[in-house]
Amino acid sequence: MSFLSISDVSVSFGVEDKKVEILNNINLDVAENEFVAIIGFSGSGKSTLISLLAGLQLPSYGEVALEGKPIVQPSPELGIMFQNYSLLPWLSVFENIELAVKKVFPSLTSIQRKTHIGKYIEMVNLTPAIDKKPSELSGGMRQRASLARTLSMEPKILLLDEPLSALDALTRSSIQDEILNIWEKEKRTVVMITNDVDEAVLMADRIVPLTIGPNASFGNDFNIPLKRPRNRTSLNSSPEYKKLKKEITKFMLNMNSENIKLNKKSISLPAVFEKSINEIGQEALIA
Repeated sequence: MSFLSISDVSVSFGVEDKKVEILNNINLDVAENEFVAIIGFSGSGKSTLISLLAGLQLPSYGEVALEGKPIVQPSPELGIMFQNYSLLPWLSVFENIELAVKKVFPSLTSIQRKTHIGKYIEMVNLTPAIDKKPSELSGGMRQRASLARTLSMEPKILLLDEPLSALDALTRSSIQDEILNIWEKEKRTVVMITNDVDEAVLMADRIVPLTIGPNASFGNDFNIPLKRPRNRTSLNSSPEYKKLKKEITKFMLNMNSENIKLNKKSISLPAVFEKSINEIGQEALIA
């Protein structure tokens, strides 16, 4: 039995002739403590997929299950970190995390709760900002606070919905490293949604491409055999890393080109516009 499973799942919105199928008959098995990255272009159904895994969206057909039990609603076992910070602006870093901890662990004494929260704030290197409100924090610090809050609930699965996409390159790299360090120590099951090939290859055990939507499904997996712990400096000079990155990028760009060809059967696109679409795809996947 898989730790996390998606079995014959389809998701559609609308009624009758106006119905649009977002995900079509997708299947995925994730092992306990595995780090899986799901990669896809915008509009491929990535947000719908993460909502399914988090219990925020029910499938039209099929089943999503954790340890054999159907996921039908949100749960502290399913910790999700969104693209935005989702911090309450009138509460400090400590208080934002405390709100979640009180809900999940109501039996903790105030001293136990303070120790528990402090552990996760320290884990993301945010102790000096423990009493600051979100408006006093940089974007990276806010996302660290969001990560600490999610981890403080001690979920069985950590769901990352492109949480670093809005950050600058240096901050993004720093938090990637922190997530990897935490994962190495705590060994939680992680499903990460991303459109960044570098990020996926650096962080994941396995990469699962999502085909272009609507009516999206999963492509063939890419296993990432790179040794852990991973060092981004040494990886940049690794032939194996470069080969994996090239193969995945080529697969995604080919898939984008095939989609353009299919669309041209119904809509004739000017050559210059078609070129622009390919350039956008390359920037999204290679930059």
